[in-house]
Amino acid sequence: MASQELAQKLQRRLQLEESGAAAEGEAEAVKGAVAAEEVEDRSCLTASAGAELSAKLCRRQDINEGAAQPRRAAVFNPYTEFKEFSRRQIKDMERMFRLYDSGRDGYIDLMELKLMMEKLGAPQTHLGLKNMIKEVDEDFDGKLSFREFLLIFHKAAAGELEEDSGLLTLAKLSEIDVSIEGVKGAKNFFEAKAQALSSASKFEAEIKAEQDERKREEEERKHRRAAFRELKSAFTQ
Repeated sequence: MASQELAQKLQRRLQLEESGAAAEGEAEAVKGAVAAEEVEDRSCLTASAGAELSAKLCRRQDINEGAAQPRRAAVFNPYTEFKEFSRRQIKDMERMFRLYDSGRDGYIDLMELKLMMEKLGAPQTHLGLKNMIKEVDEDFDGKLSFREFLLIFHKAAAGELEEDSGLLTLAKLSEIDVSIEGVKGAKNFFEAKAQALSSASKFEAEIKAEQDERKREEEERKHRRAAFRELKSAFTQ
């Protein structure tokens, strides 16, 4: 009886030891999997951080070498950035931009530019149109944003466009009649435009002065008629 009881105890202890070893092995396996996952996560983070750091270092090197492309905000104020133009001029440019932005996506693409140049009477070849966009395409997306469209007129005013540039042709045809004599370069072209605007303003001022004079004379006639009526009434009483 004692032998049987001792055998049962030994068998029970053996079972406990075996189950304990299995649990310990399972725990070790779980620990190993967690450790492997943590190592993988750290590797991903390290790779991500390394790529970000590398990008920053490359950006800094480009800035130091003067080769970095300027980063532009998605929204800009044309009136503060392009101070050389009046609000009216910018409004006219915006109106023209929207006229040819037939896709209503805020850009003038190659085909829309092709249509614009044809409407202006200066059709361009496919390569010529691509070169026109390339001259002011700061973000290299192959189309013109409104800001890049304004850059055309900015460069024309600054004399930064060649005489045979399609962009200079666009600026001239959209701003002033090229049949006006004396318009040969960008500077002369914008000087002629300024003179035309000045003449128009003077003409408008003269018309307004004449209107004011006529209004003043009419008021004087009214006063004289009123005074006459009062005088006549005094004599008839």
